[in-house]
Amino acid sequence: RQNFTANRALGAKLLAHNSPQNFPVGVAIVGTCPPTATDFVTAKETYVMKRRTISFQYNAPVTLSFFLLALAALILNRVTDGWTTSHLFSVYRSSLTDPLFYVRLFCHVLGHADWNHFMGNMLLLLVVGPPLEEKYGSRTLLLGIAFTAVVSGVLQCLLFPGSALLGASGIVFMLIMLSSLAGSRGGCIPLTLILVAALYLGQQIYDILFVQDNVANFMHIVGGVCGTVFGFAVRRR
Repeated sequence: RQNFTANRALGAKLLAHNSPQNFPVGVAIVGTCPPTATDFVTAKETYVMKRRTISFQYNAPVTLSFFLLALAALILNRVTDGWTTSHLFSVYRSSLTDPLFYVRLFCHVLGHADWNHFMGNMLLLLVVGPPLEEKYGSRTLLLGIAFTAVVSGVLQCLLFPGSALLGASGIVFMLIMLSSLAGSRGGCIPLTLILVAALYLGQQIYDILFVQDNVANFMHIVGGVCGTVFGFAVRRR
């Protein structure tokens, strides 16, 4: 009798302390009758846990940041009527004394000609990038992107001085080749690397010879080679 009265009194105090808004409609308190102190605490903990089930995680910082920067570059291209793309987000031969040349050398991979160009690259980037970033780490992936951007930019200036290069296609193909090396063991060359290289390089060579368009197929090949070289270099570390 005394325990029943004590539990009932404590339950009443907890009910008064926990105002009704803390237990909205649909939250039921299941336990003894009348409810004890443990029942009230358990009910509130359960409700708090349910409120915390939905959350977002910035799971791949480099990949997601690259996506957001490329999206910002695309928006700026529309807002400035192409000025930012021509001066910041595309690389071409220019004076080495121009400070923006070095900006373009890295940032041309963020620029895109239009929405379709952007979507085609970003969909592949968001699929392939996060697993590689989880495996190799954000810093390593960032180095791979910077390495590919500089190599493709320098080659563009040397081999194609009369045209400009922009877009993340080289980065995407670098990631594709890097992913084909992800499952390798020891000193073996994975069969997936050979198949991807054969199919990928064959398609790019075919496009260069027989398809006349504005796609920089040679720089796709450069991106694939950078991914392969970078992948073997990372594996040896």
